Amino acid sequence: MNIYASIFNNHFKINENVRRKRKQWRSREWFAPEDRKLGFIHRSWLRNQGYPDDYFTDRPVIGICNTWSELTPCNGHLRDLAEYVKKGIIEAGGFPLEFPVTSMGETLMRPTAMLFRNLSSMDVEECIRAYPMDGVVLMTGCDKTTPATVMGASSVDLPTLVVPGGPMLNGRYRGELIGSGTFVWKLKNKLENENFSQEELTEAEICSARSAGHCMTMGTASTMACMVEALGLTLPGAAAIPAVDTRKKVMAQLSGRRIVEMVKEDLKLSRILTRQAFENAIVVNAAVGGSTNFIIHLQAIAGRIGVELALPDFDKIGSHIPLLVNLMPSGKFLMEDFFYAGGLPAVVQEIKSHLHQDAITVNGRSVVENSATAVCYNREVIASIEQPFQAEAGIAVLYGNLCENGAVIKPSAATPSLMVHRGKAVVFETIEEYHEHIDDPDLDIDENSIIVLKGVGPVGYPGMAEVGNVDLPLKVLKKGITDMVRISDGRMSGTAFGTVVLHVSPESAIGGNLALVHQGDMIELDVPNRRLHLEVSAEELAARRAAWIAPEPHATRGYLSLYVNHVQQAHLGADMDFMVGKSGSVVKRDVH
Repeated sequence: MNIYASIFNNHFKINENVRRKRKQWRSREWFAPEDRKLGFIHRSWLRNQGYPDDYFTDRPVIGICNTWSELTPCNGHLRDLAEYVKKGIIEAGGFPLEFPVTSMGETLMRPTAMLFRNLSSMDVEECIRAYPMDGVVLMTGCDKTTPATVMGASSVDLPTLVVPGGPMLNGRYRGELIGSGTFVWKLKNKLENENFSQEELTEAEICSARSAGHCMTMGTASTMACMVEALGLTLPGAAAIPAVDTRKKVMAQLSGRRIVEMVKEDLKLSRILTRQAFENAIVVNAAVGGSTNFIIHLQAIAGRIGVELALPDFDKIGSHIPLLVNLMPSGKFLMEDFFYAGGLPAVVQEIKSHLHQDAITVNGRSVVENSATAVCYNREVIASIEQPFQAEAGIAVLYGNLCENGAVIKPSAATPSLMVHRGKAVVFETIEEYHEHIDDPDLDIDENSIIVLKGVGPVGYPGMAEVGNVDLPLKVLKKGITDMVRISDGRMSGTAFGTVVLHVSPESAIGGNLALVHQGDMIELDVPNRRLHLEVSAEELAARRAAWIAPEPHATRGYLSLYVNHVQQAHLGADMDFMVGKSGSVVKRDVH
């Protein structure tokens, strides 16, 4: 592949004048201070690791922020991958120091990994600020580890580069592709209607996750990898390389080399994460059919770096971009196929006329320059812009009396015939109530109904769980119907699909109008006109509000209490209100 050959030749655009100029690195404040006692303290304990003198005097210190954890299966290989980053840092004359941070495994954490994204971002920020680092490499993979680390690093604003861990190899089950995550959402129908046996279930379970790496569908993990590449925070082509491909190791090593040069050039995050970069990421997300979670995470990052980015921007900038990537859940292929077809550089080459072409990336070149030699090798996987898989695929933002601050829907994953729909509400106050009653044969529900799920927003769950794409009732599935309109203040997995309205804001737990929906109310969904309307008069809503009783708080102590009391609503990115903005890298007081 021409684009990867170019990268592996290590052709970086480097300012030679900057390179030759000796920098007064931040780490010198620890290792070479005027106070000889302090320098002794800071150096002496690190010497028990066997570092020679020149590591403290002639090399920039590069922190390797690693989200490795055995409890985060998607990131289970990052300890090994970090060694290649270290090798590149040492080759380029840097001093690598690896450190762990809170890691969030989407598949194992309760109640939801999203609850801990902001906690991890605080961990990342304070570690970078507190320790003697001149630059940072972020080792990421599973869904929330990417935005959390970028959010934290943005609040410090040092030279920073991301190394995505990469997707798993394609899953194959009985001759067919099986997508991790996406297959899960088909299980209920398979178990009930296709006589799916326990033996078949076990085999599919093994086949769906057959190598190291994160989900190989265009779920949130792959979307986040594409997001950071589109923002310019990775070396070009990094997003799609499978976790176990040797080219992932090469990319990691080259990333280690490059971060040292970024420190010498003083190429900070704030020079890369401009408004233009965020707009480019929105366009790219639409073209690849990325997750709705992209919105919440990109807004949170923008809030940290200080770029104005509002919910309507995602519709205005991205909703008319064509879908070019044929990956599950919007299509039929997987990330390994995407890599072989040319990866994100091939997509960028197709949509470059829609991009800000001078937005720079971590290698000093623009995102368009980085894709100049990219070639598409499979039009079944990556379409041309002249013949896209779908004419308009970006995430649509809805407004109306049911979502005064907005809600979102992913048209590329929805059923076209349901994009304009009117139906009666079947209301569930909690996810537990849904599970208890959804398959009750006496439940008054059919395929024309609209499932309304409350209490799953940032405050209500808490953490805004990925439960918005709830399963359909058995009585509907048995008719052969596989989609219905569903509405909630929660999120859905990027691996999921369906006509699902998400991120309703304000959420029900704080008294948004979603809290006032009753059984049998009529709701109108009109995606072309960006409308979500509850057919209840203002007077009736006022009466219901007067009778509404707020739910009891989920916690009165610890991080959970801090989160519930300070988390922002979905339309603002669900960051903590006191974490928006940045404090920079200066720490005025020393340890002694």
